[in-house]
Amino acid sequence: MSEAKKQEQTKKELRQTVLSEEELVADLKTNILQMNSELGVNVGFDIACREMEIAGRQAAMYYVNGFTKDLDLLQIMKSLDAFEKEAKDKGAFDIDRLMDHHLFYLQVTTEAKLRQVYYHILSGRVAFLFDGEKKAIVVEARQMPGRQPQEPDIERVVRGSRDGFTETIVTNTALIRRRVRDPRLRFKLLQVGRRSQTDVAVAYIEDIASPELVQEITDRINAVDIDGLPMAEKTLEEFLTQGDWNPYPRVRYTERPDVAAMHLFEGHVLVLVDTSPSVMIAPVTVFHHLEHAEEYRQNAPVGVFLRMVRYAAIFASLFILPLWLMYAINPALLPTWLAFIGPKEMGSVPIVGQVLIAEVGLDMLRMAAVHTPSPLATALGLIAAFMIGEVAIEVGLFNPEIILYLAVAAVGTFATPSYELGQANRLIRLFLIVMVAFFGLPGLLVGISAFLALVMRTKSFGRPYFWPIAPTNAKMIPVALLRAPVPAKRLRPQLLDPIDPDRLPDPYAGSAGGATSGKAVSGKAEYGNVGEKGPRQSGAGAENAGSGHGIGGASESHEVRERREGYGGSEVHEGQSCYDMSPGGHHGGLHGHDRRQVGELFEETDVAGEPDHPGLREPLRWRKHRRGLWSWFKSKVGGSRR
Repeated sequence: MSEAKKQEQTKKELRQTVLSEEELVADLKTNILQMNSELGVNVGFDIACREMEIAGRQAAMYYVNGFTKDLDLLQIMKSLDAFEKEAKDKGAFDIDRLMDHHLFYLQVTTEAKLRQVYYHILSGRVAFLFDGEKKAIVVEARQMPGRQPQEPDIERVVRGSRDGFTETIVTNTALIRRRVRDPRLRFKLLQVGRRSQTDVAVAYIEDIASPELVQEITDRINAVDIDGLPMAEKTLEEFLTQGDWNPYPRVRYTERPDVAAMHLFEGHVLVLVDTSPSVMIAPVTVFHHLEHAEEYRQNAPVGVFLRMVRYAAIFASLFILPLWLMYAINPALLPTWLAFIGPKEMGSVPIVGQVLIAEVGLDMLRMAAVHTPSPLATALGLIAAFMIGEVAIEVGLFNPEIILYLAVAAVGTFATPSYELGQANRLIRLFLIVMVAFFGLPGLLVGISAFLALVMRTKSFGRPYFWPIAPTNAKMIPVALLRAPVPAKRLRPQLLDPIDPDRLPDPYAGSAGGATSGKAVSGKAEYGNVGEKGPRQSGAGAENAGSGHGIGGASESHEVRERREGYGGSEVHEGQSCYDMSPGGHHGGLHGHDRRQVGELFEETDVAGEPDHPGLREPLRWRKHRRGLWSWFKSKVGGSRR
């Protein structure tokens, strides 16, 4: 770097430092001169400054044309006129009274630092400066230009909501808040870009999302040092995922508020960028990219079927062309029942060249379709289908089978829910085709192995990308691969390390009204309700054993069985035994001293030599009746007798 460039860079850094620390002064003319110079008021036309006199004080109003409506500015001027009359009557200028009693807007603040005043003005707010005051009044009266929510083009559903995110971050946060009315939902606002000062919001549910994950994502965003985010979320993604040459996406994009809300409840963190209708979801696995909202708008069997069809389509998009090419080059590998596969005539162009030309031609058509106006899209399809495809087959440039399998692969790419995953799979398909062309069957095996190694080594914010297959979590594999019924998905994904792992009440812990939980510590059971902590010793509930109360009767009541299985509706009232075996006994949650009775009836220690399970501790008096419950326990815990 030359000496002149170094000096210029030093001047820029010094100017940026001074600008960030400099504050408004009491002299209005000095403030106006500096702000007009920095904002280019006399150079451009969009930033306006109007000087006026209010209550005997010189004042200046700054705003951006297009962000503020004329009616709002007129209303502000009327408020200032009323304040001027009051100030003349009282003979005093009180800026705090102006804010509190005359500017009737939802957000009215004061700022003393020039950098923050510039940010508010360029964000569309109205700023007022007064002579003799070292702070500016900022009024939130902006009207962001943008479109109304409408259904996303790439995440359509047959049934479901038709609204989608827009380019305005405030609208997007409102769409999420409408679906997540949780007071613990947080939108942490940040600014990224030295020049663009783009608004970025980090969304999460405070008592679900892992604090370490939230802090990691926030720190990565704060560490971004770039002049601007012209491509919005995509530029930010490459900083967050520490962009390399890995084609697979480490975050998931969605334009649907319901999908974003569903991931919030699982413990994910959302990143919203102003001017972008796409919301980032992090962290994710490859199986998150294979989910679609349509699966959850249908019942579970239909959802499983749709997902299986989607898996087949994605498999075809990856492997059908490389496999066909391998069999076409080595027909001896074909079994007899697949002897029809392969070209009958090789043609003048080598088969590998035909496949590569067809792949490149398909990408050219896809690019042309993106840039073609909608009225001409039909004409483009006709040209591609008849004039190019048909003629290419007639003249012998392409084998008909290549067109067939290429079309199947293209349909599989379009069936991939995640556009980014579909593009990555296209690159892998090309890689496998090249490996087969050069090395045949060994090349295909090596290519597939390299592909699996790439996916397994990929991480999303420190989480394995191929979880729960690698590393293996056998219990979570069906949940990740299939569309399970919502009541069956009781736990949040362990991958996210959520604070609250339960989405639904534990069926072993009783009804939602008063589930008991415990943990064996030093030979004593520790039981508590939701929000309660501390040990509770057992053994003091023998007085409940009787013919009509407790669990010491000849047989277990229907109510006790319901409680053990986690059902029930109404409350147990104060003063009534929670184990009333009479026909009129109440069902439901355990409240007050009844919870304590249940805790006292549970044994002090676990059964020796068996794993600890807080929801399956055995009451003392149930030992006599375990034979009748054994079949139920066996079905629930896989034969582990408690």
